[in-house]
Amino acid sequence: MTTAPPGPPPATGVRATARIHAVADGRGGTALPLLAGEGPLALRRTRGREAETGVVLVGAMSAPLGGDHLTVRATAGPGARLALTSAAATLALPGRAGEPARYDVELDLEDGASVRWLPEQLVSVRGSDLRVRTRVRLAPTARLLLREEQVLGRHGELPGLLCSRLTVSRGGRPLLDQELACGPGAPGGWDGPAGLAGHRAVGQLLVVDPAFAQDPPPAAVLGECAVATPLAGPAVLVTALAGDALRLREVLDAACRAYHR
Repeated sequence: MTTAPPGPPPATGVRATARIHAVADGRGGTALPLLAGEGPLALRRTRGREAETGVVLVGAMSAPLGGDHLTVRATAGPGARLALTSAAATLALPGRAGEPARYDVELDLEDGASVRWLPEQLVSVRGSDLRVRTRVRLAPTARLLLREEQVLGRHGELPGLLCSRLTVSRGGRPLLDQELACGPGAPGGWDGPAGLAGHRAVGQLLVVDPAFAQDPPPAAVLGECAVATPLAGPAVLVTALAGDALRLREVLDAACRAYHR
């Protein structure tokens, strides 16, 4: 009699995926043939601008906790215009077993599609451990506006460990691949002069627009702790540090008005 080897330990935490598929409706607007959320990822359709359709991500429960794995997966078909946002800030919270949480965002934009991904801030709560991965695939004629804002701890609180990676490809070629790690357990120097330099909020705004091929934005200093860097895309990346979430949003909103057409 043989004994089967023990299987992997059962997964802990919540596994949930939100799925969105946007298509041009043939009448100058955008339809949503697929809009499905699970667990803490509830989706609500909203009115967008002009031919754009809006979707709001509404947190139906506290998440992500340690051990959770949440995924937001959105596809925009040819000519579709989609605006994605969230109703409130996301709090990364510690779990009971000390496991890290994962939050994945996957965006796929086909020819002529336009997507705005503008979630509220992500707050790294003391004792939490969150791994964020955002992956974007763009057709050569697609347009993207993407904002990420990360706040290290609630008011008067030390942060948890936060590891975030953003990868973007355009026409099958890499456009951007960068990673940030901060908080207890991150590589040394993350809060030093070459890192966050004591700031509690860090964010970035990525604008990908085929029009930049003819009129690329120049590199620019946008303030004491914000810079705009043109990418070979055509795209521009704005990176900013701030003392708090409010000031960070002000800087990124100003950059959005300057670069997003």
